[in-house]
Amino acid sequence: MRLSTVAARRIALAAQGFGGSRPAPWTATSRQVQRVIDTLGIIQIDSVNVVSRSHYLPFFSRLGPHDSGLVDRARDRAPRRLVEYWAHEASLIPPATWPLLDFRMRRAHDESWGGMQSVKRDHPELVEAVLAEVRARGPLTSRQLEAALAHDLPRERDQWGWNWSVVKSALEQLFWAGEISSAGRTSQFERRYAVPSRVLPPHLRELAESPAARPPDDEAFVELVRIAARAHGVGTEQCLRDYFRLKPEQARPAIEALVSAGELEPVAIEGWKRPAYLHRDARRPRRISARALLSPFDSLVWQRDRTSALFGFDYRLEIYVPQERRVHGYYVLPFLLGEDLVGRVDLKADRARGRLLARKVTWEPGRGAGDDLHELHEELALMAQWLGLADAEVVRSGA
Repeated sequence: MRLSTVAARRIALAAQGFGGSRPAPWTATSRQVQRVIDTLGIIQIDSVNVVSRSHYLPFFSRLGPHDSGLVDRARDRAPRRLVEYWAHEASLIPPATWPLLDFRMRRAHDESWGGMQSVKRDHPELVEAVLAEVRARGPLTSRQLEAALAHDLPRERDQWGWNWSVVKSALEQLFWAGEISSAGRTSQFERRYAVPSRVLPPHLRELAESPAARPPDDEAFVELVRIAARAHGVGTEQCLRDYFRLKPEQARPAIEALVSAGELEPVAIEGWKRPAYLHRDARRPRRISARALLSPFDSLVWQRDRTSALFGFDYRLEIYVPQERRVHGYYVLPFLLGEDLVGRVDLKADRARGRLLARKVTWEPGRGAGDDLHELHEELALMAQWLGLADAEVVRSGA
């Protein structure tokens, strides 16, 4: 089968939750939040709070103004519908996905970052103490954990060369290894560490307590690629691998299995050099009428080659680029209008003045005329309302 770029773009947008209309402002329900969770499969976390914590933005993009407490409840209250782990990057995922990432948890013992490796090697007794404390007292924030350890084990502080970075490295090692999880976040965005059996729903607790009960790696890879394929609608091997950051040798047999089962169909897409795969349940709409400001960490634009091939939109995250070298700004949100990415908006929530500032708007060639600008102003006004800000202001707009 051959698909035009336009058809592939529409399939991709529908698969990412942009195929229908949003609910009326402030009417979204927990069921609609759950639909976004089920559609995307992963919501990336990032601590930057220039506009909003990034994991809230994909819900706004698809639901418009809504109660963000619905997302907090899905993450923080039992039975949880979102849990944290390293899925794409630091991410929120449905609890059922957590045991599928056991292969990554096992890698933590050998492939974790330097600080984690050193604390495991040089202070194994501290790692055990941290785990025991979380088991006994969790959920605990890292600060609460440090205070608890100082109270319970005061004499060991000198032996460990105690400092905050060592304790934090121990926590991150255990989190990566799946021996502890997160029961949610505080209002200051601090993780509340707990053992997985206290976080996962009852029907998954055996998998939390017994790694041997988790699916074998080959079955897990098939399921992870299946989730990615549904969320893409259509995509190359590179697209499907990137969703859960799988290696080629992990993803290729899974893709072949799904092709053999008839869940994926190989297709050629106009202008794409690599073969692609269409999910059998992918919607194929005749048109898309979306409008959304996308988080820099939205799954629609994760894979930059895909974004370029689908939309002709070359997107680069400039948060970590020195200010003098930035082209479009610091926290730049792509603007989706209709079925095209038509511009980039460098946004900042000026909470002191109660304003949402579009510090710079850069339009794609041929875009930015009256209708485009009107639609952007409307979307900015909705976002300002959602953020509890009085109004929105475009400081600078141009090509």
